[in-house]
Amino acid sequence: MVAGDPATGWTPITVPDWYGTGARQVDIVSDTAIWYHTGRPPVPLRWVLIRDPRGQFDTQALLCTDPDVAPEQILAWFVRRWQVEVTFEEARRHLGVETQRQWAELAIRRTTPALLGLFALVTLFTHESMSRQSIRVRQAAWYPKAQPTFADALALVRRELWAHGAFRLSDNEPDLVKVPRGFLERLTQTLCYAA
Repeated sequence: MVAGDPATGWTPITVPDWYGTGARQVDIVSDTAIWYHTGRPPVPLRWVLIRDPRGQFDTQALLCTDPDVAPEQILAWFVRRWQVEVTFEEARRHLGVETQRQWAELAIRRTTPALLGLFALVTLFTHESMSRQSIRVRQAAWYPKAQPTFADALALVRRELWAHGAFRLSDNEPDLVKVPRGFLERLTQTLCYAA
């Protein structure tokens, strides 16, 4: 109703960091309302409609249970939530968060924080490694990227851990076979992403 009404007074605002792509202008309109559900007390809320003047995304509605919060703040919270969603998606895809097979509630409560802690350790290790040396980010022809993804970070950690086990000095053994370094590097790189 409000979004399609030609009399709606849209206000243009600039969002300083729109999903990591820099500043972006959007149009908003906001007001307060009451959310009511039978058998429950009414809840006051602030609603914000976001419209893209370029027409690249559909008009969206945001709701906040604090009607005193400024619409610009609600929009900033909405944009920032993307980083958290990406973190949970990557933790699920690569570490198995929410796919554990435990039956006991306590086991699930212990496993999820441990896996999120592992996510943080991998991220911190990669950040520290990249501050010491230049890391080449694996590219795909259809998706160029400037920063490593979590898959790249996990591959880097695997590579570092495996290198310490594979390149230890050992006694002379008759079963030792020498492998050319270039072949070993390609094999290790492939396995880091496949594991």
